[in-house]
Amino acid sequence: MKFSITSVLSFMALAASANAALNPIEVKGNAFYDSVSGSRFYIRGVDYLPGGASNFTDPLSSSDTCTRDIEYFKELGINTIRVYSVDNSADHKDCMEKLDDAGIYLILDVNTPKNSISRSDPQVSYNTAYLQHVFATIDAFASYDNVLGFFAANEVINNENTTQAAPYVKAVVRDMKTYMAAQNLRAIPVGYSAADISANRYQQIQYFNCGDDETARIDMFGMNDYSWCGNSSYTVSGYDQKVEQYSNYTRPLFLSEFGCNKVEPRPFGEIESIYSTNMTGVFSGGLVYEYSEEENNYGLVSISSSGTITEKQDFVNLKNAFASVSDPSGDGGAKDDDSPAVCPEMEEGVWEVNPLAGLPVMPERASAMLVSGAGDPSGTNEPPTQYGDSGDQSDDSNWDYSPTTAAASGSSTSSGSSSSSASSGSSASSGSSSSSSASGSATSKSAANPGAVNNLPSMTSSVVMLPLAVIVSSLLFGFASVVVV
Repeated sequence: MKFSITSVLSFMALAASANAALNPIEVKGNAFYDSVSGSRFYIRGVDYLPGGASNFTDPLSSSDTCTRDIEYFKELGINTIRVYSVDNSADHKDCMEKLDDAGIYLILDVNTPKNSISRSDPQVSYNTAYLQHVFATIDAFASYDNVLGFFAANEVINNENTTQAAPYVKAVVRDMKTYMAAQNLRAIPVGYSAADISANRYQQIQYFNCGDDETARIDMFGMNDYSWCGNSSYTVSGYDQKVEQYSNYTRPLFLSEFGCNKVEPRPFGEIESIYSTNMTGVFSGGLVYEYSEEENNYGLVSISSSGTITEKQDFVNLKNAFASVSDPSGDGGAKDDDSPAVCPEMEEGVWEVNPLAGLPVMPERASAMLVSGAGDPSGTNEPPTQYGDSGDQSDDSNWDYSPTTAAASGSSTSSGSSSSSASSGSSASSGSSSSSSASGSATSKSAANPGAVNNLPSMTSSVVMLPLAVIVSSLLFGFASVVVV
């Protein structure tokens, strides 16, 4: 009898979930709740990317790494980690079980440095090969009860000139939720992690929660925000303005990255505000950037070449801050309303998405996977999908996101994010000092959007790439003959 990689990994995941200690988290109105106890859940977490963007590793595939780091997670008193990229063909059972035993949930970005929506050419990067990667990643993690949520993308919109990518990100949200429903998987919340761009921050939050199609609306919205620096305050940081501006939002909001390092060591005074009733009626906690010290100097710990951990003063300060602040009692001011937002109007140079336009159509071969499943994961050996998939028909070639085509031009020169982040919204964000928030803080500090493709040729201008794409498509997607009925 033959067993596919998918069936073996799925069996492992199901066996793990049978012994799970944590209950799944669900969304009601603008907050998270324990699906069994009904208690409100606040994210107290860290962003976890040991090695940084330039040295992609899957921290959840190493039992030794997990065992080592979970002890420090417990010492910090956290309940959630965010991981920016994984190898979807690896075995994550041991680490996910250890996290569950430690009372720790996972928020997982489904993209990798090679698989993400490109902000410079979103139509090309939205393709069957890419969606196969996304769906296979969902398959690898959907059975673990301690998966709090998936991020469909990270900081794809990083300035005013990249808003044309928004419909493609929203299409990925729709496709992920549709796939989970079609495959009878748990309805894990799907969200977007945004750069805190003052020019169109409000439009982003509204857009991803607007429209009549519930499947296309995000379930949660993460904001990478570095506006509280040093001994700032609730008002000086602008936290009060964000609370006021988003007070009627109907999805959970949280800080998917925070922890400005302009003042070191970081005192983490914002913890008191984030978990106070000043904010909990609108926000549901956040994740500190980041666990390990990398080139951008945001680490809570240093990890030597031999794997030895040294706690920085930031670690001690954060641990003390978490220990001194309790979650509010009751619902913390949460609201049950889950009505959709009003789609933002087009505004040239700010938000160039037509509110009346539909979303890109899922490629036909990707739609077939709703019935057949994603198939075996390709892991890190798959070729980049940002170039396109030549096996796809141009299902949405006539779809237009705006009355003009002006927004498409100039989008390839995204300027705000860090070093290699220029053109994709793949996983890890940050470290950059960008044109982001009103506070002058960095746009996200993490792994510098490792899916960046600014220096890569587009599909239309690189005919030499086509034979490879044809071969890859033939090898990976022989199941394309499956028909949806």
